[in-house]
Amino acid sequence: MIANRRELPPLEDRRASDADGHDVLDPLGVAIVTVSSSRGGTVEMAPPDPSGDAIARILVEAGHVVTARTLVPDDYVGIKTAVSDCLDRPDVDVVVTTGGTGVTADDVTPDAVGELFDRELPGFGEAFRWLSWDEVGSRIVSTRATAGIARDIPVFVLPGSENAVSLATTELITEEAPHLAGLATRHEVA
Repeated sequence: MIANRRELPPLEDRRASDADGHDVLDPLGVAIVTVSSSRGGTVEMAPPDPSGDAIARILVEAGHVVTARTLVPDDYVGIKTAVSDCLDRPDVDVVVTTGGTGVTADDVTPDAVGELFDRELPGFGEAFRWLSWDEVGSRIVSTRATAGIARDIPVFVLPGSENAVSLATTELITEEAPHLAGLATRHEVA
């Protein structure tokens, strides 16, 4: 598991504008939810979580702070509850899930999390599949990776593969999440 002992600065110290004048939050407080049939419970007592660890490592290296990690089984209510609990935390600016985005009967993460979306971000799934083409080819059609804004917080729903989460986190989430979090909360600035 990735250790992240850094404290998250107050929100007012993290809100800024980028070089183009766009709202950003940086660093981000990140919650990671790992969905798996073979895992569950707290991170401290769970088996290894290479995909969750990859997300954490990449985001911490980019300067963000992992404020919460949860492991849940492939269960619709459990997934929705875990993500909802993360959305209620004041130290969470972004939620990233890993696992349960395929086409089997127990792959319900996009469905459970999608119910929480106020606005969908269809470009995320499209971009992820486009970036994945070189590695998996036409198998990209079997992932239901998606993203949206829920309670003014960007939520990214990723596959369970370590390669897939590394690609999505490096190429998309680290690049766009600060801006998305800034835009999603811009109405809160007086």
